[in-house]
Amino acid sequence: MSLYDLTMAEAAARLKSGDISAVELTESCLARIGETEGALNAYVTVTGEEALEAAAAAGKELAAGRVRGPMHGIPVCVKDLCDMTGLATTASSKVRHDHMADSDAAVVARLKDAGAVIVGKTHTHEFAYGISTPTTRNPWNTDCIPGGSSGGTAASVAARGCFAGIGTDTGGSIRIPAALCGLVGLKPTYGRVSRAGVTSLSWSLDHVGPLARTVEDAANMLGVLAGYDARDPGSVDLPVPDYTAGMNDGIAGLRLGRPTNFYFDGMDDEARGLVEAALAALQAAGAEIVPVELPLAKTYMAVEFGLCLPEASAYHEKELRTRADLYGEDVRTFLEAGELIPATDYIRALRVREQIKQGWAALMAPGGVDAIVAPTVPAAAARVDRDMFTWPDGEEETTTNAYVRHSCPANVTGLPSITVPCGFTAAGLPVGFQTIGRPYAEADIVRIARSYEATVDWSARAPDPR
Repeated sequence: MSLYDLTMAEAAARLKSGDISAVELTESCLARIGETEGALNAYVTVTGEEALEAAAAAGKELAAGRVRGPMHGIPVCVKDLCDMTGLATTASSKVRHDHMADSDAAVVARLKDAGAVIVGKTHTHEFAYGISTPTTRNPWNTDCIPGGSSGGTAASVAARGCFAGIGTDTGGSIRIPAALCGLVGLKPTYGRVSRAGVTSLSWSLDHVGPLARTVEDAANMLGVLAGYDARDPGSVDLPVPDYTAGMNDGIAGLRLGRPTNFYFDGMDDEARGLVEAALAALQAAGAEIVPVELPLAKTYMAVEFGLCLPEASAYHEKELRTRADLYGEDVRTFLEAGELIPATDYIRALRVREQIKQGWAALMAPGGVDAIVAPTVPAAAARVDRDMFTWPDGEEETTTNAYVRHSCPANVTGLPSITVPCGFTAAGLPVGFQTIGRPYAEADIVRIARSYEATVDWSARAPDPR
């Protein structure tokens, strides 16, 4: 086993004991990036020299017994929406090629304060406005998309180029690539993690969170990232718990809602079977699987796009007037479409979102279910040249619509959601299922996800995209 094959928790334990050094660990990851980057193109920039300097500093502290926490000396990557001092924040766009950061985003600063070693900045779908990350390939099959918009982060973490990474999630952009690349992706409650210094797509839907190989690693990373920040108007001032404290307590007696509508309406049969098997495993672990009907389900996609399109267009208004030719065609089309949405429609979307949030709150009120369990994606990773799915009933759906449909309810409601791998298709592509919980109940969904993860070995599988 190479050092990069360790989980983050395993690597942290060996660093703490002195069995390995942070420099050795970082060198292992940088070598792996060198082996796989030609096939994946996950990185905008690899910060090898800076990473080795940070690793050396971390190693001295660890050797002196000054352990900052579970990420001290751990190599990670950062999505290139996040500012890092002295580096360009390109958002994988020609529009931002000259946008140099003079300070760190809040999440980058928190990683550095925790002693993490940042090995580079990863590609996103341009300005996070898409579900494929077209510059990057899926490490399980390089003819397929890695998912978006955090596809670069997902591809690198899955290929063992680093142990975990930062993603953002506006319509599923942590959970979609995590599911398509066989990872754990954790979208926290809206306001739990600061977005200061992170390029926005849609301010009322944007979330920042971790992608990792295991539930424990994602939970530990969230513990580093979470916390109040006055620079983010959406930030919530609440204590940050240890998200791993009750992780292994089991789920006996929990009531988990399985939607009877919306999530299972359009799905690939193979993906459906893997998700159903995961729900059966949760039931075998002691949870009660309760059928639930999701409220106002026909409005979810309309509200997601009714909010995202005009908010994104407002953010890009100046550049759209002065640099429109530098945008990719798909993103420019979305931005131009957002300018055509009347303010009255935007207000209606805001009002309906509040009704949706109230409906979901009622589902998970005392006496209701403790969380919702559902597919993360309706199918495994699409080929890079595929833009439509055809479902078993003959219905067709665009890939964008299909992937966003399964993930956007947690963005519209702002509720926390975690995806974990639940198996592989016959073609060897991973699929995930997600658990959506009550506000700020990340510890609860971590416990549910860990209960399932403990029964399988999906996280031990690794792709070899060289």
